Amino acid sequence: MMTRRGYTFIALNAVRALSIIALLLLFASSIVTMVQDVKSVNAFIAAGKANTNIRAEVNSTDIDCTSADTDYIDGSTVPNQPAGAFWAVLNRLLIIFQVIVLIMSEIGWPASFFSRFFPILGDEFGLGALGVIQCLLGAAVLSHHVDKFSLVSAFFLFSLGCVNILLGLIYRETAKTRRSRAAWRARFEGLDVLPTTAPPRQLVMRSPTWHEKDNGAETSRAGSLSSQKSGMGFGRQGEKAALARGYTVTRPEEALPTYVPKRTVTVRDSTISVDESETAHD
Repeated sequence: MMTRRGYTFIALNAVRALSIIALLLLFASSIVTMVQDVKSVNAFIAAGKANTNIRAEVNSTDIDCTSADTDYIDGSTVPNQPAGAFWAVLNRLLIIFQVIVLIMSEIGWPASFFSRFFPILGDEFGLGALGVIQCLLGAAVLSHHVDKFSLVSAFFLFSLGCVNILLGLIYRETAKTRRSRAAWRARFEGLDVLPTTAPPRQLVMRSPTWHEKDNGAETSRAGSLSSQKSGMGFGRQGEKAALARGYTVTRPEEALPTYVPKRTVTVRDSTISVDESETAHD
């Protein structure tokens, strides 16, 4: 039977898979929207050059290229203002870059790169920061008039961002550890838990050579000489050696512990002792 930790592992990885899918959808929709914006801007410029002195009539097929009343270029998310096309394309490129970074963070590669340069997306942080960034990306796309594909992908990503924020508040910094496959295998399959040991060496018995015997004899003689030169210790021999060299050995004064009360002789105790001594004489 699967434990509670097993259900948590499956649920967190399911949200992780959905998050990657939503990011891929937003990546594709951003590219499609950027292509449509470029086409609309090119058509706007071409129509403006063809009708420099004539106001184009607005209908289902024409583009109002001379009127200043339009806020956005028709059929795009590009604002009708100076350098509007530049900022619109730059916005899409930044969204695509952030999506790529978030996908790499969800995959967990490279982990050392995120731990060093983007620690909020690393393994030591939870899912709260990831959810906040996903919500910001979804809101940035939903704030413009986009096609249905971009609308669905952005709304899907925003919803998963809210889910990740909730999971980050529940599991805090342990969320990514709970959904990690390596941590799961190390805990339940016993991998990398027991210490590794080297193989036992083979015991080889051989008789010493004459050269080793001579070295052993010299070592034993050196040991005996060093033992003779060493001290006599703290016994009787050491005390005699110290007295012979002129050192005095003093014994510590006998003293009772401070918690033992001294016995006081009273008149009654002296009278009892005198009576006991007279009885003993009799």
